[in-house]
Parts: sequence; C-alpha cells; structure tokens
Amino acid sequence: MKPDTKYIKNGTINIAYQVFGSGPIDLVYIPGWVSNIDWMWACPELVSFLEELGKIARVILFDKRGTGLSDRVVELPTLEERMDDIRAVMDAVGSQKAALFGHSEGGSVSALFAATYPNRTISLIAFGIFAKRIYAPEYPWAPTQEERQVVYDMIENNWGSGEMDLESLAPSKANDPVFMDWLANYFRSGASPTAAMMLTKMNTQVDIINILGSIKVPTLLLQRTHDIDVKIEEGRYIAERIQGAKLVEFEGSDHLFWTGNTNEILEEIKAFILNVKPKPVYEKQLFTILVGQILSSEINIDKHKAFIKQSVENYRGRIIQYHKETFIATFDGPSKAVHCSMNMIDAIQNMNAQLTTGVHIKECMVGNPICQEIEGFKTLLLQKSMPNQILLTQTVKNLAAGAGVHFTQYKAIFETEAGESLSLYTVSDKPKHTIPPLRIESKRLLQNDSFLEKVLQNIDNHLSNEHFGVEMLCREVGVSQRQLQRKLKAITNKSPNKLICSVRLHRAKELILSQQKTIAEIAFLAGFSNPSYFSKCFKKEFAISPSDLIS
Repeated sequence: MKPDTKYIKNGTINIAYQVFGSGPIDLVYIPGWVSNIDWMWACPELVSFLEELGKIARVILFDKRGTGLSDRVVELPTLEERMDDIRAVMDAVGSQKAALFGHSEGGSVSALFAATYPNRTISLIAFGIFAKRIYAPEYPWAPTQEERQVVYDMIENNWGSGEMDLESLAPSKANDPVFMDWLANYFRSGASPTAAMMLTKMNTQVDIINILGSIKVPTLLLQRTHDIDVKIEEGRYIAERIQGAKLVEFEGSDHLFWTGNTNEILEEIKAFILNVKPKPVYEKQLFTILVGQILSSEINIDKHKAFIKQSVENYRGRIIQYHKETFIATFDGPSKAVHCSMNMIDAIQNMNAQLTTGVHIKECMVGNPICQEIEGFKTLLLQKSMPNQILLTQTVKNLAAGAGVHFTQYKAIFETEAGESLSLYTVSDKPKHTIPPLRIESKRLLQNDSFLEKVLQNIDNHLSNEHFGVEMLCREVGVSQRQLQRKLKAITNKSPNKLICSVRLHRAKELILSQQKTIAEIAFLAGFSNPSYFSKCFKKEFAISPSDLIS
C-alpha cells in the first residue's frame, strides 16, 4: 500500500518524502538520476523490493530537488544541496541516524553525506555508483564528452518516448512491454525535459574522487559485472579507496537493482543492514574550511568581527578562530563557503576594507578542525592571494560544480599533509554554463538562492504592471543596477530585462495551459498591453505561438 506523501521545506525548496516499514533502524533510499516516489508504487518489482526492506527497517523515500513531486529548480542542483535535502528529510521524520542506500548518482550523494555527517550515518550502501561522470586519464571508464552529448540529444529530442533506449538500463526487461511502459512514465513523471537536462548536466560534473578516503562508515558496494551504464571497474576503483568497503559483484547487465537477479541483491543488503556494527561516535568528519584575511588601514576589530560572524552564520557556518586580521570558519559544504566569501567581499568594500579568502576541504577532528594542513593553507593564502580574491583547492572546485560560479586555474599549488599536490583556482561570478530557460510556477518560486528568490518574488508581485522594469526592481530588492546585472547574469545567465520578460512569459504559459482565460486576457495579466507583441515574444521564447499551444 502506497504511504502518504508529505513535504518538508529545505530553504525555499519543498522536498517530497514518504515513510513506511516497521524495522528497528532507519534506512534512507536516495534514488538515481530521476525519480517519482508515487510512481515507484506502480511497479510491482520495485514495490516488492521496498516492502522487503520495510520488514527490517523504517524506510524513508524522497524525491530530490528538481525531480518527481519535489520542487523544480532554476539552477543546476549541486551535490551539496542534494546532500542537504537528505539531512532535511531525516530531520523531518526525527531520524538522528540512518543507513543510506543510494542508487547510481544517488550513491555519489550518499558517499558525500557519509563523509560529511558520519555521526548521522549507520552505514552506506550503494548500487551502481560512480565517482566521476566524464572521461579523465585517471578515471578512463567514465563517458567521453561525445558520449554525454548523445545523452543530451536523446533528452532534447526523445524524452519519455520509446526511443530513449531504456532497454539499456534493464536488458532483462527489454521484452516486457508493461515494465518498459512504466519505466518511460516513471521518467516522464520524474522530470520535464528541461529538468532532466539540468540533472544530466549536473551529473556530468560529479567528481567525488578526492573525498572517498574520508568515508569511514561501514560500506557495501553492489554492482552487476556487465552494467552498461556504469562500468564494473568504477565500482572496484571506489571500493579500493573507501576504508573497509565490501564490493559484491553480481552477474547480469541491468543498471536497475529491482530487475534481474533481485533476490540475491536484496539478501546481500538485508544481511549487511542486520549485521553491521558502526562506531558509536566518529572523531573525524569532512569539513569545508574557509580562511580569511581582512585588509584595512583602519582596522575596526569589533565591527569587522561582528560582520564576519553574522555573514558566516547566514550560510550555516561557524567561526572557529578569529584574530585581529584573520579568521577561520567551517561549513557543511563548499558552495556555502564560496557564496559566503563572495557576499562578504562585496559588502566589506563598503566598510573601507578589503578581504581575501581561501576554501579547502579536509577530514578533521570534530571538536577541533584546525590542523597542520589548515594552518599551511592559511599561510599559503596570506602569501599568494590578492585583495578581494577567493582561492579554492581542486577538491573544492570538484564538489562546487553547478554552484553558478566560474573557476580559473591559479599559478600556485597547495601541498597537502599526505604529499598530494592540489591545483588552486580563483572564483568569479561570471557564468560558466548556460542555464536552461527558467520555469517559474506561480506561488511556488523554484530556486535555492535567497537573492534570486527575492527578485522572482518581486517580479511575480508586479506581474500585471506593464511599467514594472529594472529601475523599480532595483529599488524593491535594494541593489544598484550594476549589482543586479552582475548577480543575475551569474545565477541565470540572463539580463534583468530578459529575466523579467521570461518570468512574465512562463507565467502566461501556465495560464494558457490552464485554459481558463483568453489569450488577450492572459497577455494583460502577464504585463503585456499589446496582445500581438505578446504573441511575438511568446513564440520567440517557446518556439510556438499561444494559439498553437492551445491547439
């Protein structure tokens, strides 16, 4: 029987989740690429698998942001944000500690969670996991750029149709039309073409190689030897880098764990869950460390300290050291540290001061994250950085993919305690990736950035006002036109005028699809005084006229 669907708000994003089962421990299932927790219960094979897990655990299902019943997003969702959704759902159901079961890309997110929150992780189970999704000499099993482009083209042209080559995900079900029809519906209900493209491009940027050694929880890796989507060599590579990890290889080529020889997989998972003996407390975990130096001829220690402390707390960070001109803070993830740095650099210039920051990721003691390597990174920052500059280590860059910033390789190298040479990068808010067109839904603004939320809310509030423009928007959000231009370009790759127009047109499209008003009425409601001009703009945005859309 399908459990009730509930929602928890993580920031501004609504995350859909379900809970069922009566076992003594909690098990969080993190789906792969695309999911829909309601449609899961329309597949007998998957239902049977989940119900068996429910006999030994309280099972928690959720749709990650951008998929299924959860809110869509306007930016590429980072691994950090997806990891934070796991934490939010666990908090919502009162789960202090849980076993994580991640499928495919869900396994990559689960791995990052286990390294970052070991004291909330009983164990890690991953099926068909990958550590990197684009070819590199050190990871030759991942798809090439050309192979990823084939996937992009499929989504663009054949999303949800019978031409998606879904048989490659479950060859054992290739001749089962009922199952294949469910699978196509599952993907269509899990994500729109635009959302699917965003998630696929985000997956292409996944790189968790450098954090695998920080996973200390009991780990079970499962994979079929001839899996077409994820090579078995990837599973072996990951297992070698996670301390004490157990890799179990199964015959077959299905990438879906609930097809093929499911009983073998299920028994392996159940035995692992029931027999695992996790540490009661882990002394170390993965930290994102931000090191900063204030540069000013007139240091106002109290004023600057209060400002830095508040800025860090706004991004759920914590100051752990503060001297006259330098400070060190910790964060749950790299994106928070990077965006906090950018905002502090912008704001502190108004205080007649300058700021330089550096961000690194390191496994540290829970009670005292400052170690010799962090002190070494701090020394490097003070020697090599320039005013108003943010330096990142390569590990941070890999995990901050999709954060809406641009990385440029820096001249210096950072040597870690382990003797590893990490490239350094500078950060700017120039867009690196083209963000797909915004999809704006009335009364549910789908984004994860507080500044963008404020902008979109103001546009929505003035939707029918044809005179609402950039000048009025700047007054409403309290920034200059230059700041507005720069920030929106970084987040959405759109100018303020284009964003306003895009929001109006997407809102109009929703009204057209609801078929409750005429095109002329909808044009006026969306802030267009001329219906013919509205139709022209609409066709340019969506490559279809309003009347043809109705047809």
